[in-house]
Amino acid sequence: MRTGEVFAGFRIERKLGAGGMGSVYLARHPRLPRQIALKVLSETSSSDDEFRARFLREAELAARLAHPNVVAILDRGMQDESLWIAMQYVQGSDSADLLREYPLGLPPERAVHIVTEAARGLDAAHAAGLLHRDVKPANILVSPEPDGPDRVLVTDFGIARAIGDSTELTMAGEVLATVAYAAPEQLRGETLDHRVDIYALGATLYQLLTGSTPFPYMSAAAVMQAHLVEPPPLPSVVNPALPQYLDRVIARAMAKEPDQRYRDCGELAEAAAAALRGEEVADVPPVRERGKRILSGAIALVVLALGITATVFVIGADSSENASPAPASPIPVADESGPWGTAGFAVAAFPELLPHSPTSSGYRGLWCEPHDQAGNVVPLDVRRAGVWLACSADGDPVDMVWANCMTSRLTWPDVPWPITKSGERQWTRGNSNGRIMWGDSIVNGRRQGNVRINFDDPARNFCVLDLFSSIVSGQAIVDSWWPDAPI
Repeated sequence: MRTGEVFAGFRIERKLGAGGMGSVYLARHPRLPRQIALKVLSETSSSDDEFRARFLREAELAARLAHPNVVAILDRGMQDESLWIAMQYVQGSDSADLLREYPLGLPPERAVHIVTEAARGLDAAHAAGLLHRDVKPANILVSPEPDGPDRVLVTDFGIARAIGDSTELTMAGEVLATVAYAAPEQLRGETLDHRVDIYALGATLYQLLTGSTPFPYMSAAAVMQAHLVEPPPLPSVVNPALPQYLDRVIARAMAKEPDQRYRDCGELAEAAAAALRGEEVADVPPVRERGKRILSGAIALVVLALGITATVFVIGADSSENASPAPASPIPVADESGPWGTAGFAVAAFPELLPHSPTSSGYRGLWCEPHDQAGNVVPLDVRRAGVWLACSADGDPVDMVWANCMTSRLTWPDVPWPITKSGERQWTRGNSNGRIMWGDSIVNGRRQGNVRINFDDPARNFCVLDLFSSIVSGQAIVDSWWPDAPI
């Protein structure tokens, strides 16, 4: 539409922007001395029952909200086969525009303020029984105030839906939320609750702090895979000037398991503000139970160094009978100035198993190097989201041990083991406990024994060990190596 044109009684002043469902215009109200934001659905979308239902529902649900941090819906209607909604006009820009001015991230205080104000609006929506499901910088409006902090409002509840509403407004396979901020359960097509917005708000905070989306891959498939299986990113890795306590905030907000996240958006904002002040914030709480989750469609995992290629269809694993819980161990603390540098915390988790330095050997001659997921040796002075130590052994009977640990100390995600299991059981040793699985695979035409060791105690539940043998089965590793291993 052109400037000066009248649409549904509103006089168009200028175009503000365009989105997936239509365009937004600055318009003059026909009877009141005010400007409004007029959202007009494209004619193509308006003719689609699917989009029409979603658009009408946006108005019905969002009109219930009356909160200073939520953009108000004023009116709605249809003209010339095009649906429209009249919304409160907020002078300023959105957070995505701000990031264009600050490509390396906003000043941390401003980023946390924006998230804090957005959290108030989102919590109010959740209290009213609504989900946003598309929280991202572009949907958080910022209006600078001359005598105070920015005014912040959440907009575009276009894919909001009443919590528990079974009405299906999406086509099969369609992912409505912007993938860069989508929670794992959203990508799996599961029933959603308010914690999906907590995840997206955490992803938004990460971008406001660093200027980068959490998983800046080139394809949507790679981004989806990262949300499902990769550990949450660490903002201090991108911007070392940020307090490292913010790493814990992002790790908890973007935890794979909804139960591990903050209870509401306000709690996330409070933790971010405390981290910014240099105050210690709580670690990610442990997972209480494991459940089956089926993912429609396969997601290819990385090709690991020994040539094992895994394709996963399930996120999570069957729960098994737990052994009697043992007293919790303290989480190991390591000085990054030590011989293992940024990998020191992983070595500290297994002091009797792994070598004390990169030039020494550990249990049964283990000699280790830090690698990335492509198999390349990486330096020890750069912090990464995860540490992978590939350790060669003496071959009696184990040839190699992999120690994978997440820098955030977030519980290792319960991703299916890409090996056909022949056995599994819970284990307890002293004040440590976990789960051990074993099986066999074929690598380059030869049978290989495999063992995976998971940990439930907080001292090491952010790590997983993988053992390999080219001469015996996984069962034989469990029978001969595992009983005496210093784990």
